Amino acid sequence: MAKNNFVKSSGGMLPWLGLALLLVIVDQFTKVLILGYYRLGDATYVTSFFNVVRVHNTGAAFSFLSTAGGWQRWFFTGIGIAAALFIVWMLKSHAGQRLFSFAMACILGGAVGNVIDRTMHGYVVDFLDFHVAGWHFPAFNVADSAITIGAICLILDELLRVRRAR
Repeated sequence: MAKNNFVKSSGGMLPWLGLALLLVIVDQFTKVLILGYYRLGDATYVTSFFNVVRVHNTGAAFSFLSTAGGWQRWFFTGIGIAAALFIVWMLKSHAGQRLFSFAMACILGGAVGNVIDRTMHGYVVDFLDFHVAGWHFPAFNVADSAITIGAICLILDELLRVRRAR
């Protein structure tokens, strides 16, 4: 069977950690801008389907457990730290698998970005607001986008792996 260069590559985990770090930097930079220029609830109209807003999310995805009373801050911080450690171990074990490692690096960068927010502020700063006909998708940020892209790539990697195994 021919080697698929998109999926496999030689090399260590350092480039993947570099990608994760770049995502953390971009995520934190955009959040610093939002915190510096917007007050909670402020919004800027950009297009008919997109606004920039300042939202504080004390919960997880889609504000899950956001009204739980405060314990969720440390719960989700702990999950993020545990996930980051597991992902670093996975990157060390599978650094040569390009698509898998790209996915892991995206998830790592996003997880660390949101852990920094929870640790520093007690909430995650969200600011990307997509909407249509009065319905708003829950606001999100660069870290959330990286996690989503990573999850999609993990699914694609698994589908490609299963296909190659046949």
